[in-house]
Amino acid sequence: MIVAVASGKGGTGKTTVAANLACVCGTGVALLDCDVEEPNAHLFIKGESCGEPETVSLPVPEIDEARCDGCGECGRFCAYKALAVLGTRVLVFPELCHGCGGCMRVCPKGAIRETPKRIGTVETLRADNVTLVQGRLDVGVPMAPPLIRAVKAHIPKTGDAVLDAPPGTSCPVIATLRETDRVVLVTEPTPFGLNDLKLAVAVVRELGLPFGVAINRADSGDGRVRAYCRTERIPVLAEIPDDRRVAEAYSRGELIVDALPEYRCVFEALWTNIRTMEKTANENAPATRLSTR
Repeated sequence: MIVAVASGKGGTGKTTVAANLACVCGTGVALLDCDVEEPNAHLFIKGESCGEPETVSLPVPEIDEARCDGCGECGRFCAYKALAVLGTRVLVFPELCHGCGGCMRVCPKGAIRETPKRIGTVETLRADNVTLVQGRLDVGVPMAPPLIRAVKAHIPKTGDAVLDAPPGTSCPVIATLRETDRVVLVTEPTPFGLNDLKLAVAVVRELGLPFGVAINRADSGDGRVRAYCRTERIPVLAEIPDDRRVAEAYSRGELIVDALPEYRCVFEALWTNIRTMEKTANENAPATRLSTR
């Protein structure tokens, strides 16, 4: 099963949930850090590197000016305006290219070839029962989805995988969520948390994916997030209390389930709720809550 852990905004505890969830899934689980612009799962999953990082490149067009007659077919084809035809010259803007190869196919003179342009790396680490795969986008590279797809290529054919998605609701999130089996939306019970949760819910529903909500720092804020989930018939899969000890463990780069073993049952129950989630994700599921008061 492939589970994506996402959130409508940063700072909700998405990576915390993803890393701890991966550690209670059982043996042979893969944790894929798809937040390639700022990967940080390695701060909590500390393991040995499995060889040199894999270099990921994107094929971008290169124009053979001796063959090009400036017909403009390539520029008209490119939906992203990565090619501009000025008279008999074609200008290429690699930062806008999505590497689809369409310009090369439509060129009647065969004047376009593709050259690889490095965009980042993918690194694999192994720690106990978890295999961590993380992408790291090169500085200045504007597009994360191609590197996210390279990270997702490491999803094992058997066993379970947990994907730590980028925050927000933009293209990198869509690239992460596609072709997953379940989505956990991590939120916090605040007006900002509710606002961005609604955006994330709209995205997941548009993709037609079953999903539920995990409420972090559940003792803080107000009850509007829970009321919204009840109204929208969204299952609340888990509630994690607002515990200073959790923040202290986080600051030390420690997993909650290791630093505070009494929290392991919360993440184990979260995993159970994810596995038993209805495909339609329309029925309410009981929240799993650990009382520390």
